[in-house]
Amino acid sequence: MNLTLKQTGQPLAQPGQCFSARRSIVVTKHVQIPAPVTQLRQVPLQPLQQRATPRSVTVRAAPAATDAELLKRLEQLQEENKRLKQELAKFAAAATVKAAGGAAAAVAAPGAVAAATEVPEAPITAPPAGGTGTDAFLRQLELGVSWPTPGTKFWEQPARVTPMPVDVGAGSSSVEPRDSRILDVVHFTAELAPIAKVGGLGDVVHGLARTCLARGHNVTVIMPFYECLPQDQIEGLGFDMDIDVPKGYTWDGLFQIGALKTAVFRGVIGGVPVILIRPSDWNSCNLFRGGRIYGGSYNEMESYLYFCRAALEYLRASGQQPHVMHLHEWQTAAAAMLYWEVYSQLGLYRPRVVLTVHNLDNTGECRQDEFAFTGVDGEVFATIDRALDERTIGHNPERLNLMKGGMVYSNAITTVSPTYANEVLNGGQAGWLRSTLLRPEIKSKVRGILNGIDVVEWDPARDPLLAANFNAQFPDGKSVCKKYLQKGLGLDENPEKPIVAVITRLVPQKGIHLIKAALFRCLDKGAQFVLLGSGHCDGEFRAMAAQQFKDHKDIRLCVMYSETLAHQIYAAADIILVPSMFEPCGLTQMIGMRYGAVPVVRKTGGLADTVRDVETHPHGEGNGYTFDGTDESSLFSALDRSFTHFKEQRKSWGELSQTNMNTELSWSRSAADYVALYNSIAMP
Repeated sequence: MNLTLKQTGQPLAQPGQCFSARRSIVVTKHVQIPAPVTQLRQVPLQPLQQRATPRSVTVRAAPAATDAELLKRLEQLQEENKRLKQELAKFAAAATVKAAGGAAAAVAAPGAVAAATEVPEAPITAPPAGGTGTDAFLRQLELGVSWPTPGTKFWEQPARVTPMPVDVGAGSSSVEPRDSRILDVVHFTAELAPIAKVGGLGDVVHGLARTCLARGHNVTVIMPFYECLPQDQIEGLGFDMDIDVPKGYTWDGLFQIGALKTAVFRGVIGGVPVILIRPSDWNSCNLFRGGRIYGGSYNEMESYLYFCRAALEYLRASGQQPHVMHLHEWQTAAAAMLYWEVYSQLGLYRPRVVLTVHNLDNTGECRQDEFAFTGVDGEVFATIDRALDERTIGHNPERLNLMKGGMVYSNAITTVSPTYANEVLNGGQAGWLRSTLLRPEIKSKVRGILNGIDVVEWDPARDPLLAANFNAQFPDGKSVCKKYLQKGLGLDENPEKPIVAVITRLVPQKGIHLIKAALFRCLDKGAQFVLLGSGHCDGEFRAMAAQQFKDHKDIRLCVMYSETLAHQIYAAADIILVPSMFEPCGLTQMIGMRYGAVPVVRKTGGLADTVRDVETHPHGEGNGYTFDGTDESSLFSALDRSFTHFKEQRKSWGELSQTNMNTELSWSRSAADYVALYNSIAMP
């Protein structure tokens, strides 16, 4: 059954289009604009979010009754469709099994990764939704699986040679409501999933942007056009315009300002409209050149300062007036400083600025002469109340801090979880920046909004990278995925051994000593341990992978990163371990739960906001195991409790796994919080 839903209001932005016409909205409110640069140099900087008087807002929009009725009807139809799928699954299975068997025989050929499983003589019907599968049904799910050969890069080959013999349906998802006020939002970021992703930053920007688009807002992401971007994965990539970007430099001891001709391109990445910026002539400079996003052949500080100025110059030159400029991390924080000191007086008057702090581990320390790359003398910001790095007072030279400057000049500041916001304001996570954050005019701007995950990309019921799909109603495919991973990694193919998975960057923040301790604890307790990740602390793990645990039947250390292998490990894992020293939000534990794993985490930041210990919360509310300390004993306490649960209460464990699959982890609630924040600061 095909359902077409016509929605009133603003359509989504089309590829190659930043902002489109909006429905008629009349808004009245009084906003105190921050003082121009001449005044800012004479008086202390005032809080940018203050208004002279309480604002009154009058919004006229089309009645929403029709939308609400249609959405309600859509939800009813989805429930009916879900029920019908469950009823028809057993009939569909019988018809599909024979076809799957024939196709498997035709596709399998010498040299393939492995042979597909033979078709059973009689087709096996699907079990009832939420029921326990039989061995016969598991054999049915294994139809068409390309069983991997140990020691090969099996994740580079398709996991199946034929489609799943049973359609398990879609995983949990949410229908996004359409907001009555349509906002123009522009993100400034150094990363964007799926093609410009190093860590969680790219996932967050993509997930938030796409969800706000679904709510009817006009959203564009501005990012650097890295030389390493796979251009064939940018939909509708095309040249937009050339702009001259002011760029400062020192010549013969004198500060001078020139102009760097800059090319602007537009396209769509993962369903999100993007603006890509780079120098027009890459032969004249090396900005954003090289084979990696970070750590390439370019000067990162110079490049991101140039990017901030170029993004603002593009908005000015193209005549755009977004409601909100949403900046992410230190790489884009200078845009807030430049906007209020320069561009707010050059006709770019409407934007208000949100700065999201994803991680205070790196805050962007910058020399004053380096800031001149923006075309503005860094001395303008070299005061304690603006961007001066207090740690360098009395040094020669004194330095600026871009994250501090971004906080001071932003209208709102967010962290990526409520607990991390509390740790930043009241704990030790802010470090030396705590004195800045405790200033009343800064502290009042800070709030924590928990990240979500992309439940379309991370959907075990539809994930094309898995050996078998599954969801909370049909969980049996998870055991097929576990067998597939064990075979591919050369592990003991024993379903009674829990797989403990760690998917992480190998850096001190992630609790390197606890990851190593967990490995040996798994050995002692008869569990299996799988690591996927790399980083500047991966040397010891590389050595163990090549020597002590080479070809081990219960330990596999994959010191690398593969997005495909990550999907397959999440699908196979019984336990997902995240023992971070600090974790602003963390996506690993949420993705693990989406794929039916039980998280074991250290209770900090976003881990504390998303994981509730099953032994300290009422039945049905717990979803994992937590610990507080940074020592091995604290880790072992939580890990051992999870092992006991897995081995002694398998029915309860299965129910917990299914409950985790159904947990609401999407961007829906988080996006609603961001839209509310945008509205609270946006001009008409």
